[in-house]
Amino acid sequence: MHPTRPIDPLIEIEPLILRLDMPVRRAAAQLAKSRTAAAPVTDDSGELQGILTQKDCFQPALQASYYQEWKGCVGDFMSAELVTLRIGTDLVSAAEAFLEHPYRTLPVLDGNRLAGMLHREDVFRALILAG
Repeated sequence: MHPTRPIDPLIEIEPLILRLDMPVRRAAAQLAKSRTAAAPVTDDSGELQGILTQKDCFQPALQASYYQEWKGCVGDFMSAELVTLRIGTDLVSAAEAFLEHPYRTLPVLDGNRLAGMLHREDVFRALILAG
């Protein structure tokens, strides 16, 4: 992939998608089962509301280990302030976003709707192959 080409072929177009009102225990289990670092959180219309990461799930998991009870929903623990990319973003710009921010996965938007997720490892691999 050439560095000026769009990231579109690298986008995971069918990621695990979570809902705001989903119990955080169920969401954490789905993250673990799918072996993904983060999942987008959307509303019923498919509009991105936030992202839930493995790191976000540590607090409720630790609380559950102390009190033997999981409490809360995805909306209580997700990150609502997001770094996103747009469909058509070039590979270099995506790499710069990953360099600037500590995230392993970034949501990619088509307008206001979630188009998919871009993984840092895929961008890294594409850069190595391009260069």
